[in-house]
Amino acid sequence: MEVSVGRSAVAGTVRAPPSKSYSHRAILAAGYGEGALVVDPLLSADTRATARAVEAFGGTVEETDAGDLDVTGFDGRPAVPDDVVDCENSGTTIRLTTATAALADGLTVLTGDDSLRSRPQGPLLAAIGALGGRAESTRGNGQAPVVVGGPIDGGPVSIPGDVSSQFITALLMAGAATDEGVEITLETTLKSAPYVEITREVLDAFGIATRATDAGFAVPGGQSYATEGGEYAVPGDFSSISYLLAAGALAAEEGEGILVQGAHPSAQGDAAIVDVLRRMGATVEWYEEPGELLVRKARLDGVTVDVGDTPDLLPTLATLGAAADGTTRIENAEHVRYKETDRVAAMAEELSTLGAVVEEEPDALVVHGGESSLVGAPVDGRGDHRVIMALAVAGLVAEGATTIAGAEHVDVSFPGFFDVLYDIGADVRR
Repeated sequence: MEVSVGRSAVAGTVRAPPSKSYSHRAILAAGYGEGALVVDPLLSADTRATARAVEAFGGTVEETDAGDLDVTGFDGRPAVPDDVVDCENSGTTIRLTTATAALADGLTVLTGDDSLRSRPQGPLLAAIGALGGRAESTRGNGQAPVVVGGPIDGGPVSIPGDVSSQFITALLMAGAATDEGVEITLETTLKSAPYVEITREVLDAFGIATRATDAGFAVPGGQSYATEGGEYAVPGDFSSISYLLAAGALAAEEGEGILVQGAHPSAQGDAAIVDVLRRMGATVEWYEEPGELLVRKARLDGVTVDVGDTPDLLPTLATLGAAADGTTRIENAEHVRYKETDRVAAMAEELSTLGAVVEEEPDALVVHGGESSLVGAPVDGRGDHRVIMALAVAGLVAEGATTIAGAEHVDVSFPGFFDVLYDIGADVRR
């Protein structure tokens, strides 16, 4: 699907979609226990992949009339799936459930689409092997399809921290259901650390104790997943909120703004977008108790941002930089190349197509907004929801129409994104 976005002024109130990161973890955590009602989850292509994985391991997931998910779990003892577990495009699903498969008494095959089969799994497979399980890539390249067998008992394991924090999440979630627990030593500095804190926050809500250690993280074994009251409510998603805030900072009507609801404080690292926008000169007011953010249009200046802990913000920051005065430098970004697409290269190339002056470095993206004049053009969303939404925001301030190919992929994390833009006044045409 192609969507065109024209230069627009926007205003109004919008509600942030539920967090994809919390939804994945809550659905799987409910699966690890006897079950729970996951309230207000993000219902997207990615989270449905996690729900199907829970069912493959012996649980059930039913959507209620209210849009909640009623999960019956496998109580820490996943069955061997009857068929291959297809995780489609969801890297979170395959990484978290690869560790789940290591608890099953038999072999599980997990795979996904072309993009997913290009993403690194090797460190997690090696960790499962070190814990006594079988874990290998069918092509011997550390990528899906993977074959995983167990059951593992737990124990000490070391793993690099600079490839994907999802490896640590996977081991913590599965480790609670082992006999011995799992003690993780990080071989390198942890990137995307807030995502591990999201995991620990969700695990705590499900009654699972974890701890940070001098070397990494640990989770005792023999624990049972259960929430107080049998429910878990998913908070709003700051990765998605970033596009809404950027739209307001760049294109809000004079004297008006964008009010974003569902923005309650949590462990999400991407809440850093609020401080980055303020550093750039935007007016952002955060009413934390009701969970509301108000942003107004402002003249923005370029800044330097380290995305080591917030990789999903890179596309948003690149777009903001292209429309700001001066230079925006996005650093510590090498791991952002291993997402649904190489987001560093994708944003460099597509923003250049729109007229931005961009330099791509191995671990950085430099956007010279003061030298850029954005003009609408056909661009490729690369099948990546975050690239697509960032380019749509750029379209709000580019002269003419910006036509984005593959726009349907926003369904991965923000179903209805283009409807939301239209409702706040954007010129959106399908």
